[in-house]
Amino acid sequence: MRTFTSAQSGAGGPNLRDVTTPDAQWAGRVRALAAERDAVILAHNYQVPEIQDVAHHVGDSLALSRIAASVPQSTIVFCGVHFMAETAKILSYDKTVIIPDERAGCSLADTITADQLRAWKAEHPGAVVVSYVNTTAAVKAETDICCTSSIAVDVVASVPHDREILFCPDQFLGAHVQRVTGRDKMHIWMGECHVHAGINGADLKAMVAAEPDAELFVHPECGCATSAMYLASEGVVPKERTRILSTGGMLDAARETKARKVLVATETGMLHQLRKVNVTTDFQPVNRAAVCKYMKMITPEKLENALRTGDDVVDVPCDIADRARASVERMIAIGTPSRVGE
Repeated sequence: MRTFTSAQSGAGGPNLRDVTTPDAQWAGRVRALAAERDAVILAHNYQVPEIQDVAHHVGDSLALSRIAASVPQSTIVFCGVHFMAETAKILSYDKTVIIPDERAGCSLADTITADQLRAWKAEHPGAVVVSYVNTTAAVKAETDICCTSSIAVDVVASVPHDREILFCPDQFLGAHVQRVTGRDKMHIWMGECHVHAGINGADLKAMVAAEPDAELFVHPECGCATSAMYLASEGVVPKERTRILSTGGMLDAARETKARKVLVATETGMLHQLRKVNVTTDFQPVNRAAVCKYMKMITPEKLENALRTGDDVVDVPCDIADRARASVERMIAIGTPSRVGE
């Protein structure tokens, strides 16, 4: 039985040594239990491979939430972190939403609360609040318009130039958007995903030096995104081989690339999907320790247990859900996010 090594856990991450490959009958049991419960299993790109492979749908949080709203099943089992299950509930309020471990939080979503956002808005009356979808339902309810990383630039560009913008919570995505749009009346909340922030410029420079012919796929949440653009501008790596991409953009680029090797700067769970869509290119992480301990709290055992018991139901108060839904719908009206658009 395969066990996760400490390198896969990451520095300061969870102890995953006891998480083992499920037995050969596990996938069949899970799919049978899902059918009995009239449930659809949704798995985020950063889940362990076994869960990605047994899920009915794999993608990013918003794409999966939209799938949740459109499928006929009455129950959604969301294998991801808590804010993602909340978003699924917001967009399919009449359905039961279950998360296999309700303790699976998100360091980025936790960097701003609804109270903090209300206080920030009070300091900038009349400003337009743009929030990344990686936020709680309560924060979305205080937001004018949400965004994914794939359409964050379009969302910000849709705001009149004479209006102030409050962008939260990811400072690296905010910096990327501000750099691309050139907006000067844009205030950025200093939040970060602990995993993506840990993929730093030093890691990237070292990998580029070791693999000078490789392409770079860099998620804009990463602390190394600015370094990637700097390396490209200085000619250390060709600009055409340096790509700042959402997870959906990474999948699209993976299907098209002819490169021998691609260095990937995002959570390592994404490698499973990239390798599935392109079996000839060698996809390697910029930082092997970039493992989200919260994502990995969803284990095969917990997924099976959730389907058996129906425990850890996710609920969002109706008034918060209604206001949060409006901010998501405004985003969708600007442009349909990519199939896996984070």
